[in-house]
Amino acid sequence: MTYIANPDVDRPFRRFLSKAPEVTVFFWIIKILATTVGETFADFLNVTAGLGLTLTTVVMSVLLAIVLVLQFRTVRYVPARYWLVVVLISIVGTLITDNLVDNIGVPLEVTTVVFAVLLGATFAVWYAAEKTLSIHTIDTPRREAFYWLAILFTFALGTAAGDLAAEALGLGYAVAAAIFAALIAAVWLAHRFIGLGAVVAFWIAYVLTRPLGASLGDLLAQPGDEGGLGFGTVVTSFVFLLTILAVVAYLSVSKRDQPALDAQAQRVRTRSW
Repeated sequence: MTYIANPDVDRPFRRFLSKAPEVTVFFWIIKILATTVGETFADFLNVTAGLGLTLTTVVMSVLLAIVLVLQFRTVRYVPARYWLVVVLISIVGTLITDNLVDNIGVPLEVTTVVFAVLLGATFAVWYAAEKTLSIHTIDTPRREAFYWLAILFTFALGTAAGDLAAEALGLGYAVAAAIFAALIAAVWLAHRFIGLGAVVAFWIAYVLTRPLGASLGDLLAQPGDEGGLGFGTVVTSFVFLLTILAVVAYLSVSKRDQPALDAQAQRVRTRSW
């Protein structure tokens, strides 16, 4: 039976429905694809379409704000809406770092440290207020606000760290991608075999997938004389966006990543039918 929102029921129910998906292989696939799109689509709008950094940042920030309002107004996880926010945050996070580096002249080393500190501060305040950083408990507006702020800083930090490794340190896009992939594998091994906590492992991997995706995006899109494969930002963005749409459509139908319901929430929901 279709669930119809009931304000009297949903008010307590918001405490039990997480608005973040289950962390499955599909989660990481879309996350890496979204980070790649964040890198290539920001470059497409900025350079290829000729909008420039400032106008691109304004347009994408406005779009993000609109979609975030819609996201906060929903009472449950909706794949299309959730992942649209992630893609837009990926683009805006990239643009924030690009503005600091290209328009203002802040060194990549400084932006990397600053965003690392801001992310750490966000986690500290979040934990002090809620006593958890688990994405399985994104069930109140305040927790969701902390969640999206942390994600924004992970994208900005990942962009700075990825550019620092690939460009400033001269490692190249392929080597940088390999390094970040190896670090993610190390986090998984630490979680699997030596007891690294699930929440800590998740957020470390979440940060690392951003420079991995950015390095992969640059590797595919940048011309050969700059260390890339030369597919361009249009083709790369288009292919990755189509792939994201296909996976999100599958999840919307299959419900493979729907967050588990707390038993009390299930009872509340059953009584409302």
